[in-house]
Amino acid sequence: MLRLTSDHFPVFVPFGVIGWVVPEFTFYRYLWYLIRVAAAIAYRPVPLPENPTYLAEEDVTIIVPTIDAGEEFKEAAHSWLAGRPKEILIITEEKMRGPLQELADAVDPSRIRVLTVPYANKRLQMAHGIRHTTTDIIVFADDDAIWPPTLLPYVLACFEDQRVGGVGTSQRVQSVGERMSVWEILAAFRLSIRNIEIAASTHIDGGIPCLSGRTAAYRTVILKDPEFLHGFTHDYWLGKYQLNSGDDKFLTRWMVSHGWSTYVQCCKEAELLSTMKPNWRFLKQVLRWTRNTWRSDMRSLFMERHVWTAHPYVAYTMVDKLFNPFTLLAGPGFVAYVVYKSTIPVSDGGYHLPSWNVVVSYFAWLLATRTLKLLPHLWHRPQDIIYVPAFILFGYYFAIMKIYALLTLHETGWGTRAGIGDPTAATAAADTDGDNKTPGQMEKACTPSGYPFPEVRPYGQLDSTEPRREYV
Repeated sequence: MLRLTSDHFPVFVPFGVIGWVVPEFTFYRYLWYLIRVAAAIAYRPVPLPENPTYLAEEDVTIIVPTIDAGEEFKEAAHSWLAGRPKEILIITEEKMRGPLQELADAVDPSRIRVLTVPYANKRLQMAHGIRHTTTDIIVFADDDAIWPPTLLPYVLACFEDQRVGGVGTSQRVQSVGERMSVWEILAAFRLSIRNIEIAASTHIDGGIPCLSGRTAAYRTVILKDPEFLHGFTHDYWLGKYQLNSGDDKFLTRWMVSHGWSTYVQCCKEAELLSTMKPNWRFLKQVLRWTRNTWRSDMRSLFMERHVWTAHPYVAYTMVDKLFNPFTLLAGPGFVAYVVYKSTIPVSDGGYHLPSWNVVVSYFAWLLATRTLKLLPHLWHRPQDIIYVPAFILFGYYFAIMKIYALLTLHETGWGTRAGIGDPTAATAAADTDGDNKTPGQMEKACTPSGYPFPEVRPYGQLDSTEPRREYV
C-alpha cells in the first residue's frame, strides 16, 4: 500500500506496487486486466463454413435434464426448435413425466421426447440421455436457456476443427419479471465480466475454466465412452462425497485430460439468455457454483495437472482465484490500519491524513475501478450504474463466501431445487437396475444401436501408450 503522508499532499491514494500482496491496488492486477480486455477485443468467433460438415437437423440432439420445468420451458423449447435440431430429449424423474409430457406435447411432440429415471439426479439424467442419443453432436441445455435461432449453426461451426470436442457460448441474463431485481443485476454484472474472461482465455491459449452447463455442445463419441459414463456418474470428492452438481466442470476437465480442444463462441449470434434467481436464493446458487469451482480447480491444478501444459493461461487464472478471496479482504484491512494510524499524532508515528479522507478516497477508488470493469454491461444498460455500490459490497461478501465454501466442500447438496436427493442412493439404485453399468459391463453391452460409433475412440486415448487418433 502506498501511503502518501506528506503535509504537502493531503490525499490518500489507494494504489499499490507490483505484487500479489493487495491485488486490489496493484499495477500488476490492472496490467493483467488490460491484457485480458485486449485479448477479448482481439478474439474472433469461428465463422460459418460455406459447406458445413454438420447440420442441426441431422446431427444434433438436445438433452435437457430437469425436474421442475414450468411455463418458461415453452419459450425455451421454441427457441431450441428454431435451430432445427433432429431431436430434443427431456430427462426427468418418473413422477414428473406427466406434467413434462404435457409441456412437450404443447410445443412439438414429434421432435421432443420425454424420458425418465427413477430418481432425480442430474448426472444420471444426463447419462440416460447420452445413451439414447444417435446423433454426432449432443447439446446440453438448461430448461430455461433461450437461444437465438443462429446458435446451433455457430456452435456446429466450431466442430469443423476435428480436434474440438466441446463448444460453449456467451450468456446474458433475462429478467423473470418486468424489471430486473438487484439479484438479477448482480448476476448480469458477473456474466458480463465472465464473457470477457472466456473470450480472452479462448484467444490467448484456447482454454476455458468451464464450459457452462447452461448450454454446451460435445461430440457424442466422447460422451458414449464407457469410461466417461462411469466416471461421470461415480464422481467423488475425497473418495467419499458423491457429486451431483458440477457436471459442466467435470466435462470441461475431461476434454482437457483426454486431449480434446474446446472453443467458446462469444458473439450475438450464439449468445443465450438465461434466468437467474430473482431473490436471495441467488446466493445459494453462487455458493453451489463456488464449491464446484474450488473442487474442480484444485483437481485440475494439483491432481490431474493437464491444464498446466494444455492451457497455461487458464491455469494462471485458476491459481489467481485461489488466492483472490484472501487478498481481496486484505484491502479493507489495510485501509482500516491507515484509519487507525490517522488517529495517532504524527509525533507518535501516526499519519496526518484525517480518517474521513482515507475512507472517502478508498470508496472513490473502488467506484471508479469497478465501474470501469462493468463498462461492457453499462454500455447496454446504463441505468444499472446505480447498482455498482451493491456490486462492490457483493464482491466482499463473495470473498467471505468463497472462504466458507472452501471449508465446507464436503457439502454436496444442490441447495436451490427441491427433489434433488442423495446422489449416492440414486446411483446405487441405477446400478442395481443395470442402467449404469461399470466400464467393463458397458463395453459388453454396447451395440451399434446403443453406441453409434463402436469403432471410433476419442482424440487422446485413455491408454497413454497408444498413439492418438483424431475423430473421423
